[in-house]
Amino acid sequence: MITFILGILILVLGYIFYSKRVENLFSPDARKTPAIELNDGVDFIPMSKNRNALIHLLNIAGMGPIIGAIQGILFGPIAFILIPLGCILAGGVHDYFAGMLSMRNNGAQITGLIKKYLGNSAFKIFMIIVSIMLLLLATVFVYTSGDLFVERFFGVKEFVITNPLVLGTYLFILLYFIVATLFPIDKIIGKFYPVLGAMLILGTGLVLAGFFINGVNLQNFHLSNYNLHPKHLPLIPMFFMTVSCGLLSGFHSTQATIISRTVEHEKDGRMIFYGMMCLESLIALIWAAAAMDVYSLNAVPENMVGTVNVVNIIANKFVPFNLAFVVTLAVIILPITSGDTALRGLRITIADALKLEQKSIKNRLLIVIPILVCVLSILVWAKLNSGSFSLIWRYFTFFNQLIAIPTLLCASVFLMKAKKNYFMTLLPALFYVFITMSFIFSEKIGFNFPLKYAEIVGGVITILTCLYLWKLVKKQN
Repeated sequence: MITFILGILILVLGYIFYSKRVENLFSPDARKTPAIELNDGVDFIPMSKNRNALIHLLNIAGMGPIIGAIQGILFGPIAFILIPLGCILAGGVHDYFAGMLSMRNNGAQITGLIKKYLGNSAFKIFMIIVSIMLLLLATVFVYTSGDLFVERFFGVKEFVITNPLVLGTYLFILLYFIVATLFPIDKIIGKFYPVLGAMLILGTGLVLAGFFINGVNLQNFHLSNYNLHPKHLPLIPMFFMTVSCGLLSGFHSTQATIISRTVEHEKDGRMIFYGMMCLESLIALIWAAAAMDVYSLNAVPENMVGTVNVVNIIANKFVPFNLAFVVTLAVIILPITSGDTALRGLRITIADALKLEQKSIKNRLLIVIPILVCVLSILVWAKLNSGSFSLIWRYFTFFNQLIAIPTLLCASVFLMKAKKNYFMTLLPALFYVFITMSFIFSEKIGFNFPLKYAEIVGGVITILTCLYLWKLVKKQN
């Protein structure tokens, strides 16, 4: 329990002190934000700081802080330290600069920022990667939220697309995604997200309360138990690829740039972008602790370890029966409220690349209809092929962490040009170059090298990234 409490303290103190340093580095001022200057009644609409904060929390907190936590805690209590440290030193920095740089560039999406700060070649590559990632994420979130719903409320155990109840649930969720993608941000997302955000906090709070009411069995970290993974997965790179939301997630850059178009004052950014990342990290810590407890009691069947099904086991363990459904609903909310904004982010990203204004519903439909066809195609393929969830999730994990790198590099270029301390953004960027390259070169979904050789390749690419960035800044100056 001591290590768990220490992790919470790292988060609290990190937000109070380190986020302030990050904010001072960026130097927000009183200039007009895109929400005020470019108000179009669709994507650029000023909203209050508190509303933006709750919306952003739901946008970024997909299944990552749940699935990532219940998988990451298999490495042992070191997760209670690495998750908050990663959040403070990398994740919060990443989210803050993604949102603030977007505000300074008329609400540009992450691909637009890459084009400005890293060049046209990087833009073309990451335009494809961001689009693939958002499509995969939206598809996975349709059926993970659907599966959780029909399991909890209808007792379904086999989630086959030929089951009318399962198929109907998927189509209803997808329909909501499309509506939320098309409508102005203040009509659906702006009105309902604050309520859903409160439900998320309530559900997680009930689990936390259950720790004190029912007791919780948590290990403390020692050097002798730094890696307890039952399958002996290496801590580096696997832990940092397994735990994304709550630690560092490239997906957040696609969401921070959406909210950058609704922020009224630049000084709101610290609470909205950095603060909500810390709150998401706290959610991940709580779910990791709950998962550690049910694992230690052998309450999870072997075939369910590390899967989303652990959610209902945790709810039944820590929350009274008549309130357990609140916890499940809170978790179902996460993929739904990230899936819809994933598609919204994809619409805006494509629109910006094509320079297609989005005030007209016709122009929005021109982009959304092909997106709908793609999502439906991936969904049908995924449900008709066993093991596809694991494959899609692993590719999403890679793309997700890969996209975090150019966001931090954009921030580094911005700070280099301003002659400020760019190491706060460059060091986490280089660390994740090493992590993602070591992962893809060692995994079967990539090049399947032995890990030691994959790490050598990762180290070489990290050095080349440094040289590339130095030459880029020198050329731009």
